[in-house]
Amino acid sequence: MADIVLIHGAWAGSWVWDSLQGGLRSAGYRSHAVDLPGNGSDATPLAEVSLERYVEHVGTLIEALDGPVQLVGHSGGGVTATALAERYAERIAGVSYVAGMMLPSGMGFAELCAEMSRDFPEVSGIGPYLEAVPSGNRVPSDAACAVFFHDAPARAAVDAARRLTVQPDGGRDIAAHWTAGRFGRLPRLYIEATRDRSVLQRVQQRMQQLVPGAERVAIDCGHAPQLAAPEALLAALLDFFARHPGPVL
Repeated sequence: MADIVLIHGAWAGSWVWDSLQGGLRSAGYRSHAVDLPGNGSDATPLAEVSLERYVEHVGTLIEALDGPVQLVGHSGGGVTATALAERYAERIAGVSYVAGMMLPSGMGFAELCAEMSRDFPEVSGIGPYLEAVPSGNRVPSDAACAVFFHDAPARAAVDAARRLTVQPDGGRDIAAHWTAGRFGRLPRLYIEATRDRSVLQRVQQRMQQLVPGAERVAIDCGHAPQLAAPEALLAALLDFFARHPGPVL
């Protein structure tokens, strides 16, 4: 039995995966949605958050599991998924990115957007709406509904927007380092959100060009298919899991 480790993106928490939990378990998987340090579920000071802290936190869970592990990262959670896949490659059956940040080794998402913004200024996504706080930033609820959850049911969108927390600076300006012999050999799935207003589709496609080799599934939805298209998201993930049942290293 495979273990599924679900990693949320910036400003969010494990709750973003609630719509998938029942389907994953019904399909025979053990599902684990994590709360990353500093995202409102623990007392980690914002100033102490880092990618290494994320990897150590989720790594403790992976080390406690018995079966092969499928990593799923949404949005910025893709960076953490990449770093974990590199460190625990022998345990990883596959890595799935849900409108996620799948980047070349050492490249941060801000660097990619800076490069693309010269030709496509709209790639700034949620950036212009962010409000700075000490050691982090927050997303106003109206901006979250308009950019992240614009195609989700209205009540679900408002509820999700209100649950977003402050994102620590040290958990947003991050870059994973990986090697071709470890992360580079693992099966990968990229789930492309075609109407995404945060990580624009052209940005998602550019990441797939820069880190080739991932299988691709396109879903006609915005940035949070967990809310807007949960059945399509679940189907894409289950198909990938079934075809990649065990570690390849």
